[in-house]
Amino acid sequence: MPKSTHISRNEFVKGVIGILGTIMGAIIGIPAIGYVLSPALKTRSSEAWIQAGPLVNYPIGVPTPFSFTRTNVNGWEKTTSSYSVYIFRKNDTEISVFSNICTHLSCRVSWHEDLQAYICPCHDGRFGIDGSIISGPVPRPLDSYEYKIEAENLLIHYLES
Repeated sequence: MPKSTHISRNEFVKGVIGILGTIMGAIIGIPAIGYVLSPALKTRSSEAWIQAGPLVNYPIGVPTPFSFTRTNVNGWEKTTSSYSVYIFRKNDTEISVFSNICTHLSCRVSWHEDLQAYICPCHDGRFGIDGSIISGPVPRPLDSYEYKIEAENLLIHYLES
């Protein structure tokens, strides 16, 4: 006896449930996959121009500390780090921006007006007003940042290392 070309009610219900299940799985699954993969697909900025404010905030001939924070997002982990620099205006057009991190063991240096030097408290490393090495076990001068001036405002070029 030849088999019927018509589908039974049972086969029809199984087919509809299979199609609806597939559609519902795609509706729920595609956004879930996007959520899981999106942190890996985001591009991270490793550099930025930091607004340091108007030039009038930085007197000529005096190293002035400036602090800023950067937020780094790595997947679902969000980390905020604080950084400090010394901004030294030699005159109206020449500026130097130095990191406050000692090049020896990464301790924080501070400016001592009476000694006219940046002093590292860890191993007594000393740097001149221009960031050059005066004494101590430091291997190189203080790291410097690029800068630019736009509309009388100072911007510091931060590169993440």
